Amino acid sequence: MTATPLRVGLIGYGLAGSVFHAPLIAATEGLALDTVVTSHPERQQQARAEFPDVRPAAGVEELFDRADDLDLVVVASPNKTHVPLATAALEAGLPVIVDKPVAGTAAEARELAALAEDRGLLLSVFQNRRWDNDFLTLSRLLADGELGDAWRFESRFERWRPQPKGGWRESGDPAEIGGLLYDLGSHVVDQALVLFGPVTEVYAETDIRRPGAETDDDTFIALTHASGVRSHLHVSATTAQLGPRFRVLGSRAGYVKYGLDPQEAALREGSRPGTVADWGAEDQSLWGRIGSGESPLSGGGTPVPTLPGDYPAYYAAVAAALRGAGPNPVTALEAAAALDVLEAARRSARDKVTVTL
Repeated sequence: MTATPLRVGLIGYGLAGSVFHAPLIAATEGLALDTVVTSHPERQQQARAEFPDVRPAAGVEELFDRADDLDLVVVASPNKTHVPLATAALEAGLPVIVDKPVAGTAAEARELAALAEDRGLLLSVFQNRRWDNDFLTLSRLLADGELGDAWRFESRFERWRPQPKGGWRESGDPAEIGGLLYDLGSHVVDQALVLFGPVTEVYAETDIRRPGAETDDDTFIALTHASGVRSHLHVSATTAQLGPRFRVLGSRAGYVKYGLDPQEAALREGSRPGTVADWGAEDQSLWGRIGSGESPLSGGGTPVPTLPGDYPAYYAAVAAALRGAGPNPVTALEAAAALDVLEAARRSARDKVTVTL
């Protein structure tokens, strides 16, 4: 017999809620998007148009009044609301997914993790970039020993946006938890920790480059891992010429990959997992190259087929975890470890020091 779908309440229908979470929830077998919370009438109409069976709610009070009708709450609202809303959901007896960053500090993330453990509830963090096509491919290459011993990891999440867009993500108010260090930095730091383990030293440079910008828009983070690997991570909105997404150097070979995973662009354009036969796949012309002693830009190395990206795997894993059939795909304690690094990076940039963890 097919199990009754788990009913999901989604808080927030901006970029994160409408582009990422709602489509992925709706595409996941065993989950049903039940309620969407947004105070914007236009976004309520958008949610109804895209998901006719959804119940709109103008505020979180209405959602929590329906707590007995729900099996999971997803927090996809602005960063400053993550901790209070996740706390309220857990205290209402509901498992929770929180978009990254789960909190503004590692201490808050650990407090949330302790509350979830005390209540016996799942608390997961949406780190979707673990299911990017390039990250999955690199993970396989490392696991198969194709690069030998990894020595240096270079990761870039760069954009060219010379004019600030405004909004809370670019606000200089510390309460908003804006800026690229905590936005894109949450992704690149998480990936580095997953690949190469704990960090012992952190050095960072953060700059505000654009006229009118209020918070960091050009940031560099250097990590020394306990394993000996060094990670150099770049996140920027001011990069006029984009570098490789990954450049990984090992004792046997190196791997260089340009371009971003296609899933975000597909979701923004209205494509949906389950309706596209080659979801997450990219054209052969974008494959990375593996080799030694030559530049990939001059034809050196061998093309490596890029594994398809798989954001749906995150929600499938959550559904399995809620039914006792698998582990939490991204724990709050993993997110707290990344926040330790981000906090150290902020201190390093401010005080112009290398921070030891």
